[in-house]
Amino acid sequence: MIQKANNDEQRRVSAIADLLSEGDRKAAAAEYAYFVRRYSQQVLDFTARMVSNRADAEELAQNAFVKAFNRFETFEGRASFLTWISRIAYNESINHLRRRKLCWVNIDDAQIADSDIADDELSTGREERISLMENALDCLPPDERMLVQLYYYEDKPLQEIAFIMDAEANALAVRLHRIRKKLLMMIKHKENEQV
Repeated sequence: MIQKANNDEQRRVSAIADLLSEGDRKAAAAEYAYFVRRYSQQVLDFTARMVSNRADAEELAQNAFVKAFNRFETFEGRASFLTWISRIAYNESINHLRRRKLCWVNIDDAQIADSDIADDELSTGREERISLMENALDCLPPDERMLVQLYYYEDKPLQEIAFIMDAEANALAVRLHRIRKKLLMMIKHKENEQV
């Protein structure tokens, strides 16, 4: 389920929309500053999880807020403002990474599908596994890493993640399953290297 805007947020959204339709961008920007103050840290944290450079993350977060303001008339209220701007920040981050053309570890989906790895093998509590898991997460492509972080670390429902990532919830569920298997394969590979 996608988180909806609360009443205060809906009132502010309506006020900004009215001011923009009247052509009063300065007053709209003053009202919009509420959203910037309220969500800037969360959006910055979001972009920082996507890119490794803090300065890039700050620039991407700022770009997301500017883009959201410039496209405010497209905000339909189907989701909360935070979810909507997270989607913009996600797209900004993915585009940034594509421009940089980073290479990520790619394990063939066929390899994953053929593996006999069980999901419960990931749930072991050993400290070494936790360290290996964190290292494996860092090796994932940014969109896969973000999916794992949103679902497991932030406990966001698949519907909301689907909105942010502009994907189908069912496809993301399948993707999460494959990512878990990929992570376990990476962990097992690292464990074998250490032996």
